[in-house]
Amino acid sequence: MATNIDKALFQQPTGIAESAEGVDPIEIEIVDPEAVRIEMGDLEIEIEKAEPSIEDFDANLAEYISDSALQSLANDLSSDIDNDRNSRKDWEKTYTEGLKLLGLNMEERTEPWNGASGVFHPMITEAVVRFQSETITETFPAAGPVRTKIVGKETPEKREAAQRVADDMNFQLTEVMKEFRAEHERMLWSLPATGSAFKKVYFDPNFDRQVSIFIPAEDILLPYGTSDIQKCHRVTHQMRKTKNEIIKLQQAGFYRDVDIGEPDKATSEINKAKDKETGFSDLNDDRFTLYESHVDLYLKDDPMCDADAEIALPYVVTMIRGTNTVLSVRRNWREDDDLHLKRQHFVHYQYIPGFGAYGFGLFHLIGGFAKSATSLMRQLIDAGTLSNLPGGLKSRGLRIKGDDTPIAPGEFRDVDVGSGTIRDNILPLPYKEPSQVLMTLLGNVVDEGRRFAATADMKVSDMGANAPVGSTLALLERQLKVMTAVQARVHYSLKEELQLLAAIIRDYTGDEYTYEPDGEEGPRAKASDYRHVDILPVSDPNAATLSQRVVQYQAVIQMAQMAPDIYDLPALHRGMLDVLGIKNADKLIPLEDDMKPVDPVTENQAVLRGKPVKAFLHQDHKAHIAVHTAPMQDPAIMALIGQNPKAPMIQAAMMAHIAEHIGFAYRQQIEQQMGVPLPPEDEKLPPEIEVALSAMMAQAAVQVSQQSQAQAAQQQAQQQMQDPVVQMQMQELQIKQGELALKERKLQVDAATKADELELKKQALDSKMELEGFKAGQQAQQAEKRLQGEQEREGVRMGADIAKNRAQAALQAAQMLVNSKKESKPK
Repeated sequence: MATNIDKALFQQPTGIAESAEGVDPIEIEIVDPEAVRIEMGDLEIEIEKAEPSIEDFDANLAEYISDSALQSLANDLSSDIDNDRNSRKDWEKTYTEGLKLLGLNMEERTEPWNGASGVFHPMITEAVVRFQSETITETFPAAGPVRTKIVGKETPEKREAAQRVADDMNFQLTEVMKEFRAEHERMLWSLPATGSAFKKVYFDPNFDRQVSIFIPAEDILLPYGTSDIQKCHRVTHQMRKTKNEIIKLQQAGFYRDVDIGEPDKATSEINKAKDKETGFSDLNDDRFTLYESHVDLYLKDDPMCDADAEIALPYVVTMIRGTNTVLSVRRNWREDDDLHLKRQHFVHYQYIPGFGAYGFGLFHLIGGFAKSATSLMRQLIDAGTLSNLPGGLKSRGLRIKGDDTPIAPGEFRDVDVGSGTIRDNILPLPYKEPSQVLMTLLGNVVDEGRRFAATADMKVSDMGANAPVGSTLALLERQLKVMTAVQARVHYSLKEELQLLAAIIRDYTGDEYTYEPDGEEGPRAKASDYRHVDILPVSDPNAATLSQRVVQYQAVIQMAQMAPDIYDLPALHRGMLDVLGIKNADKLIPLEDDMKPVDPVTENQAVLRGKPVKAFLHQDHKAHIAVHTAPMQDPAIMALIGQNPKAPMIQAAMMAHIAEHIGFAYRQQIEQQMGVPLPPEDEKLPPEIEVALSAMMAQAAVQVSQQSQAQAAQQQAQQQMQDPVVQMQMQELQIKQGELALKERKLQVDAATKADELELKKQALDSKMELEGFKAGQQAQQAEKRLQGEQEREGVRMGADIAKNRAQAALQAAQMLVNSKKESKPK
């Protein structure tokens, strides 16, 4: 049976069981993970839970500040908040009047008569609905609103981390935070009308996760003179919470446990106007109004405040409106931040930035146009009503049955005429039909308002049927210039919101994913992934609409047709499919970046099918090149390919792929000569390192070139040796060399023979000289001894005969030696 108990590294010492006999057992009681009680006989050890103190960074400072100090703080802060509200009264008035122009409520008018037209021109409502519809599809597609950007050097590990972060963020925003899209759409409805909308990003302990809620502009109170919410010294959020929600936060320790009393029934004029337009009433609203003020304060009771400098630090103060009961005072900077910078929780969306902190919306920009168009439209409708059903004067003696109801079509009623004819007793008032001048004026007002609000439709007549894409793009740019700028501001604010959410996900969630992300390494710690990437919206700030992006791509495709060699056509068409929202674009047009390493035979098959292939640095490039070039040298395969109409494309693709392998192989040769790996291809090198590498590469390139030349010469020689003509020439050369060797040997033999002949001649000459000398000696002796007797002559003659015989014998021996050498000479 498998267990989860790890074995000890060392054996248990002997004698422990025996020594434990008779000893009182140890009792350990854990009431709280932070409070432990240990009992062993008479010994009792109790570790009490550490009590929270004001020194704790996350402590609620309201628990430690005196009631009088809290009341003074609440009164001062409440007075400042009231001043902030009073400073924007005119803004609230414009807001309230603008709500009436939306025409969300059907108005029953009694002036100038009962049942007069109460129609509103939908100029502002149309612009709001169009903006919301266009922006939600741009900023929140079905796959999610998040994309990622790698920070710093791009590596395969960072690319995988970026993909995991994008998947996780989109999973959180689409599946976990189910309210995010609804809150985002509410914000997009309010933004164009009022000019400002806010999102609040924070960690909610009730949900145990991050949240991002929409806050209408009227619930964010900013002090006079503020232009940037990020640097504002006081931002107050007017919240509404039920009694149960407040009690839950008190039980969780987030709010101070005090009596909260009864809710305040005060309602702003803006809320009253909203309720009137939407048909709601606050009769059953028992929510409390809370002020959550992100304010810079100097709290002398906080030990983290410098008593000498008296510098205000950022805090978050929450109190109940009306009673000024302080629920919490918390520090609003990071614990490890020595600069005590304020943490941001609000994101400000602006339609058109204005003079102050709040932006300008359609209420401010075209509110006058909408009001005028509404008035003109009502006049035209009322004029038509009066023209169709005119009124007038009648004499007292004229009696008509049912004169208080209109006459139906085909109906005739009885009339009692006192005197004269009916015409003499009735005088209709001279009501005119709807004026053409008013109609023209209405059209001009509406056109000007729509043009100013950038909601007018483009006229097809402005573009010819065969107009160049550049001209169409220029018209689109001009038409959508204002809306593109608004979309860019929304893109920037959404980026801030997503980055705040990413920071909370990184800091508050666990180290492991709740699902297994894509990647070969499996789940990784979220914090390590989020540190490597930057969070961005998927929306494009440079193109506000789909048509604009499509026209941009069409312009690039037209340019690519003129110079296709310098464009990456698959990537261009892949981007076009992504813009159009085509699903499975990666399968329709696979790119080289999507390729994975495969064997060379599979690559050959892909090339024959017209599929993209890609070489990788770690592959055996010589083997791949050999496999790729083999089919090109196979006559059977080349004959079949030659019948294919796409044969030139197949050959070009194969040669391009082989060139990739050649490039990588050359890179490996340079690295081998240098002894160090080269930096990645896409890495940016400092100038000094690039210069140093270039010098080293130059030397390595020369060495590689020399080796290649030597190998080429050797291969060329081997190839020549296999040539039949060369082989015949080599055989002829060998024969000539043999003949030369024979001639050389003959010359050597002839020289030796001549030397022997010379030696024989020398010996014969020596013998002759010896004989002559002997003769001379004999003659001298004969002359000297002539006087001797006749008896000595005979002896002399006998000696001469003996010498003669010796010389003849020597001559014969030399002649025999010469004859023997001639016989041994090769023929």
